Amino acid sequence: MATTAERPSFLTRILPDRLIGWLALALLAAVLAAIVRGQPHWADARPTVWAHLLLMLLVLGVTTAQMWGVKGARTHRILGWIWAIAMVASALITFDIRLTRGGGFSVIHLLSIWVLIQVPIMVSQARRHAVAGHRRRARGLSIFALLVAGFFTFPFHRMLGMWLFG
Repeated sequence: MATTAERPSFLTRILPDRLIGWLALALLAAVLAAIVRGQPHWADARPTVWAHLLLMLLVLGVTTAQMWGVKGARTHRILGWIWAIAMVASALITFDIRLTRGGGFSVIHLLSIWVLIQVPIMVSQARRHAVAGHRRRARGLSIFALLVAGFFTFPFHRMLGMWLFG
C-alpha cells in the first residue's frame, strides 16, 4: 500500500477537475446568454462563426461532464472522442475566421495550431493508458484553449461581448 506521501492529494487529483468543470459550465452559461441577447444580430455572423460557436458549446458541455464524471469509464471514452473531434473541427474552422488584421491570421490562430498538435497526443496517451500525461494535457487544453480563450471572446468589442453586454 502506498504511503500518504506517494498518493496524490485531493487538491491535485480531484479539485482541479471539479473547478475546471464549474468554470466550463459558467462559460457555457455566459455564451448561451450572449447568444440569446444577441438575437437581433444573428444574421451578421458568418456560417463559419456559427459552426465554431456551436462546436464550442458542445465542447464546453462535454468538458463539464468529463471533468465531473468517472474517468476511464465507457461514457468517458465516448465523450472523449466527441470532445476531441469537436476540438479539432473547431480549430480547423478558425482558419476560415479572420475578422481582424484586414482578414489575415492573428495570434489566436496559434492556439488553433496548438490544439491541432495537442489533441492527437492526448488521444494517443489515453489509448496507451498514459493517465498522468493524458490528464495534464486534458486540463491544459481545457484551461487554455477553452476557458482562457473563451474568456477573451467577451472583452475588446468582440461579438459575444457586444451581444452579452450590448
